[in-house]
Amino acid sequence: MTHNRWELLVIGRSGQVASELRVFADRSAFRVHCHGRETADLAHFQEIDALLARIKPALVINAAAYTAVDAAETARDRAFAVNCHGAANLAEGCHKLDIPLVHISTDYIFDGHKKGAYREDDPVNPVNVYGASKAAGETAVRERHDQHVILRTSWLYSPYGNNFVKTMLRLGAERKTPRVVDDQFGCPTAAADIVRAIFTIAADLLDGKTDGFGTFHYCGAGAVSWFQFAEEIFRVAAQKGEATPLNVTSVSTSEYGSKTTRPANTELNCDKIRDKFGIELLSWRESLEKCIERITVVGIK
Repeated sequence: MTHNRWELLVIGRSGQVASELRVFADRSAFRVHCHGRETADLAHFQEIDALLARIKPALVINAAAYTAVDAAETARDRAFAVNCHGAANLAEGCHKLDIPLVHISTDYIFDGHKKGAYREDDPVNPVNVYGASKAAGETAVRERHDQHVILRTSWLYSPYGNNFVKTMLRLGAERKTPRVVDDQFGCPTAAADIVRAIFTIAADLLDGKTDGFGTFHYCGAGAVSWFQFAEEIFRVAAQKGEATPLNVTSVSTSEYGSKTTRPANTELNCDKIRDKFGIELLSWRESLEKCIERITVVGIK
């Protein structure tokens, strides 16, 4: 079977991963169908079943999620409806039709207490509602469908949607002085890079090169704090002639004053995805330069 006969169904349309899946589908041999809540509401399993039966995809990618970490604290039902119950409905539908499922998850399923990088088999212990809903979603997928790849990632950025890079660039353009946390560490990840990883996984699974189902980590290479990430964003932006803040203030989590608990360390160990699929990590700094180039030069907003 050749790639150009593979139909991929993406649940999620306007998010960062779904947006980049559409962009890079043009450069791949896959035919990608992206469906948002208007045509694929995960809360209605009959709707999902009908969509799967109509498109008959070779593989499904679940890129839909409720990702508003702060808002989730007071919208628990909505977060669980999308991230857990919706994932369960999709996994059940894929199981009925024997369709492999790639489900995007998050570093926030960990509590952040570990020294060093988290591995896939480390205990899950989320510290906020968003993380709890995503952890429950992972469990739901595993219980309902053997042919799954759960792909955890972290600190996503892209030219699309709302993310830290775009927020910092906006503050720079407004000449604001951002206060940025310097005691939470993780691995910035370009959505474009995780899309390339997804296409590699999809091709290997559909080619029958591997039975690589299970849970995997993928992120940008190198762990930094949010403050260090911000400094690099402004360094790159300045090189490209963009306005940057007069000053960036480093603060602790307690000084920042967020009402939502966040893990202090979510560095991910990605050896497993390299060993199974041959996927090497890319430098988040190099990917950041490409991303900011797209935002500032090409004009993606």
